Amino acid sequence: MPRGARKYGRSRRSEGDRSGSGKGQNSQRAQGGQNQPAGMPGAGAYAGQAAARQQPQAARAEGSASQRPQGAGFRGRPANDSDRPPIYAALDLGTNNCRLLIAVPTRPGQFRVIDAFSRIVRLGEGLGRTGSLSRGAMDRATAALAVCAQKISARDVARSRLIATEACRAAANGAEFIEEVAERTGLSLEIVPRETEARLAVSGCGSLIDRKARGAVLFDIGGGSSEIALLDLRGPHTRRLASRIVAWTSLPVGVVSLAERHGGRNVTPELFELMVAETVEMIEAFPERDRLKDLVGTENFHLLGTSGTVTTLAGVHLGLERYDRRQVDGLWLSSDESDALVKKIAGWSFEERVANPCIGSDRADLVLAGCAIFEAIRRVWPARALRVADRGLREGLLTEMMVADGVWRRRDTRRGTA
Repeated sequence: MPRGARKYGRSRRSEGDRSGSGKGQNSQRAQGGQNQPAGMPGAGAYAGQAAARQQPQAARAEGSASQRPQGAGFRGRPANDSDRPPIYAALDLGTNNCRLLIAVPTRPGQFRVIDAFSRIVRLGEGLGRTGSLSRGAMDRATAALAVCAQKISARDVARSRLIATEACRAAANGAEFIEEVAERTGLSLEIVPRETEARLAVSGCGSLIDRKARGAVLFDIGGGSSEIALLDLRGPHTRRLASRIVAWTSLPVGVVSLAERHGGRNVTPELFELMVAETVEMIEAFPERDRLKDLVGTENFHLLGTSGTVTTLAGVHLGLERYDRRQVDGLWLSSDESDALVKKIAGWSFEERVANPCIGSDRADLVLAGCAIFEAIRRVWPARALRVADRGLREGLLTEMMVADGVWRRRDTRRGTA
C-alpha cells in the first residue's frame, strides 16, 4: 500500500454526496433526488483534495481526448475570450442512475462544480429478462432527465454532452426511448459505445493513479456493464492517460443484471462464489487481459475503482454515519482491507445491509453483486492496493470538452504564462 495512505474516523458531516452501487455515483438518497450544493469543487479540485490527504500525490485532472467530442447533445455556443469562464454540462444516464454535473473551468486542468444532480432510476430494471426498457423505468428516467433539463436551461451553458450507456445500448427500444426523451424534455442524448465509456472513465479519474506506478487496471462497475482499462504507465509521464490504455474490455455484466440473474436479497456464500466465478469466466474470455502480466501483483501496480461498489466499500471501511465523498475520494485500501470488507458485507443479512448508512434500502439488493464483480477483478489482477475514486464519466466528459475547447490554454495565454 502506498506510503502515507490515511485512515479516517467516523464522520457526522456530509457535503451532500452519497455513494451507490452504480458507476461513479455522487448522490444522496435517490428518492429525494437531492442535489450537490452549488460551488462544490470539480474533478480537478477533487484531485487536489485527495492529494492533500494522501500520498502519493495525484496529478491534476487533465483531459485525454485530442479531438472535440462529437454526437448529439454536444452543443451550445463556443467558449469566448471574456474573463467570465464558460459553463459546461455533462450528463450520464446509466443502467441504474441519472447524473448531471454543471461546471466552470478554473486553474489549468481543473474545474469547479456549480450545480449537480443524481438520482437512482433503475432504467435497466428487467432488461435482462425482457430485452427492452419497461414503461415504468422509462418514466422514472424521464422524470429525472426533466430535472436535469431545468438545471441546464437555468444556466448559460456554453457546451454540453449528454450520454446514455449500457441500458440504452442493449435495449431493443433504446433508440426509441432516446427519441422520446428529446420530445418530452428537449434533451438530445447520444448512446455511446463501450470503448468511449472506458476512455471517459480514464479521463475522469486518471489523476488518482499513483505517479510512481508503472501499470494500473481501472475498472468501472456499472448497472448493466463493467468497463475495464489496462494502463501501461512505463515511459515519460503524461497527463493524457487515455493514451496509455493498452487494452480494454466491457463485461456484459453489472450490479443490476447480476443481481437480477442470481438474486440480491438472500445471497448465500455458495451463490456469491457462483457470481464471482461467472464474472471471472467473462474476464478470462478477454484475450488481452495479460498485457500487464509482468507488473500485476508488484509494488509498481495497483487497481483504481471508480464505481459505486468501491465507494460503498470505502464508506463502510471508514464507518461513516453519513456518506462523505471528501473522505472517500482518493482513499487507498490495501488488499487485506478489501478482503475484510467483502467478507464483512457478504456476511450481513439483507436487513443489516439496509441498516448501513452507506448502503441503505436503495442498494441493499445490489451491493453483493458489485462485490462479486470486484472480487473477480481482484482474482484476475491481484494488487497490493486499490485506490477509490468518487468520480467518473461526467468528470471525463467535462475534462474532454474543456481540453477540446482549449479553455485552460487560452486562460494561460491571457495571463502570459503560455
